[in-house]
Amino acid sequence: MYFGKNLLHLRKKMGGMTQERLAERLNVSRQTVGKWETEEALPEMGKLLEICDLFSVKLDALIREDLSAHAAIYSGVEVRHVPPFRMARYVIISPNCEGDVQAHMRAWAEKSGYAALPKEQQKMIGWDFPFISPEQKNRFNLRGYVAALVLPEGFETDCPGAEIAGQPGADYAVISIREPFVAPFERIPTAYKLILEHLSAKGFREKHQEGVVPCFEYEYEKDGVTYMDVFIHTDSTGKGNLFTGF
Repeated sequence: MYFGKNLLHLRKKMGGMTQERLAERLNVSRQTVGKWETEEALPEMGKLLEICDLFSVKLDALIREDLSAHAAIYSGVEVRHVPPFRMARYVIISPNCEGDVQAHMRAWAEKSGYAALPKEQQKMIGWDFPFISPEQKNRFNLRGYVAALVLPEGFETDCPGAEIAGQPGADYAVISIREPFVAPFERIPTAYKLILEHLSAKGFREKHQEGVVPCFEYEYEKDGVTYMDVFIHTDSTGKGNLFTGF
C-alpha cells in the first residue's frame, strides 16, 4: 500500500503544502496528518474521498499506486486551447502502420518543400485510425494510424500524396511523457489513463466534435531527451497554444 507515501508526495507537489495547511483543509489535526503519512493510522472513507477530491486523484491510485514514480515520467495534466490550424495528413493500414505512415509523410515533406521550413515550424502529430474491421485486426494483425504535418500560415503546395485538411480551435487535456519509447506499451496507454482520471476527478469529460481530432500524440526532443505530449479533446475551457505552448 502506498497511501502514506502518496499523501506526502501530493502535499509537497501542491506548492509545498504543509501538514498544518492540509490538516486545516481536511478539518483534522496536524498530528493526524503526520500519522497518515507514516501509516500509523489511516483515514476513514469520507476523509479518503476528500483527499481524492483535493488532489484530483482516483481512490485506487491513491492507495495502490506509487504516484511519486509517475512524477519522474509524467507531467501534470493541463488544459490547452489549440487554435485553428491546417494539416497535411495520410492514413496507412498495415502491421507497422505508425512507422509506415510516418515514413510516407517524411517523404511527402521532402517533395512538397515542407522539409525546407525552419525546424521549429515542422511538427508531426499522429493518432490511431479507428475504422478497422475485426477481421483486419484479429486475422491479419492490421492496425491503422494517421500521421499529419501541421502547416504553418502561408504554406501552400499541390504535392499529391496527402490530404490537406483544417481543424477549428479546440480545448485539449494534455500530459507529457518523458522517454515514452523506453516502455511504449506501458507509458503511452498510462498517459491516456491519467488524463481520463484527471478529467473525471475534475468533473470534465471527453468531447467528440465533428471536424476535430479527438486525441493525438506529438513527439519531440528537448535537451537531448525524447518527450511525447498526449492530447485528448475535452469540454473544459483551457488556456495555452499548441504552437507556442508545447
